[in-house]
Amino acid sequence: MMRRRNPQLRVSLRTALPRAVLAPRLAGDWQHLPGVADPGMIMRSALEVDVDASAAAYQALHHGWDQKVAVEARHLHALAPDLVLTDVPYLPLAGAAAAGIPAAAICSLNWMDIYRHYCGTRPEAPGIIAQMLAAYGSAAAFLRLEPGMPMPDLHNCRPTGVVAQTGAHQRPLINARFGLNGTERLVIVTTGGIPLPIDYSRWPQLAGIRWLVDWNVPAQRSDFLPIAALGMPFTDLLHSCDALVTKPGYGSFSEAACNGIPLLYVRRHDWPEESFLVDWLQKHARGLEISRSQLERGDLADALAALWSAAGPAPVEPRGILQAAEYLEQWLPGCGQKPA
Repeated sequence: MMRRRNPQLRVSLRTALPRAVLAPRLAGDWQHLPGVADPGMIMRSALEVDVDASAAAYQALHHGWDQKVAVEARHLHALAPDLVLTDVPYLPLAGAAAAGIPAAAICSLNWMDIYRHYCGTRPEAPGIIAQMLAAYGSAAAFLRLEPGMPMPDLHNCRPTGVVAQTGAHQRPLINARFGLNGTERLVIVTTGGIPLPIDYSRWPQLAGIRWLVDWNVPAQRSDFLPIAALGMPFTDLLHSCDALVTKPGYGSFSEAACNGIPLLYVRRHDWPEESFLVDWLQKHARGLEISRSQLERGDLADALAALWSAAGPAPVEPRGILQAAEYLEQWLPGCGQKPA
């Protein structure tokens, strides 16, 4: 959105994700800076947090915190941006503050609240949380996306609508690539970038259903199709399918709702953002909860039938994209006035 409105915008993106993964979502030229700004939460699987490993990673990150902030400030000063935007690391926010560079955060969660939920009783936690709070609080604003966690400790929160991409209908291309006749139901099964060990070869074959999966594609099963074989932007794939099976996450829930795609989801139960996502989904999209056991067994026929028989609301409009762009542009030369 910002690049379309301001074609001259120079964008540098620091992330551990490879450029090939990001390119379909980012128009125009941009600088890729490989790197990791914070540990997030270390996962044993798509549904299980490794709490001890995560606590150790945060303890290591905050050891010598002031020196790391100074290094970050020097790095940002060398890049000379007009604005630093994070989703949602906090070390760059602290570095930007030290370098005198305007900064903002945008996300449905923050790592301070996630860390406190899992690690808040550990002896080192109070000091780490205080540094997190100061870093997040140094931002000009935290654009708290809908749906999202409340974040009562962050007094710079600015409520912002849904941010999601909408896809194009590419069903004819999918049918041609896989030799489908167009009468099948296509169901995407994905848990995001972290695999969940599922033996799909044990799933029952369901008449008229083809599964699009990104991990462990079983051999000798024509009803399982590899997502990677399409080379298609995920939002186009999502928009062209009949249902999504996933875990609660901002991207999967918001993009399903904005593309009008019903979904089945497996809860993690201990993830503190989850209840807010699920409550929102029940109001704005067609979604049904399934158990982890159902997913592992492929016991999805009844749930899919119920999902497809239910009337769904109209697709959600991702209003947060324009809201965020208009706010952030105020910090960029030639795009508006600096906000009060």
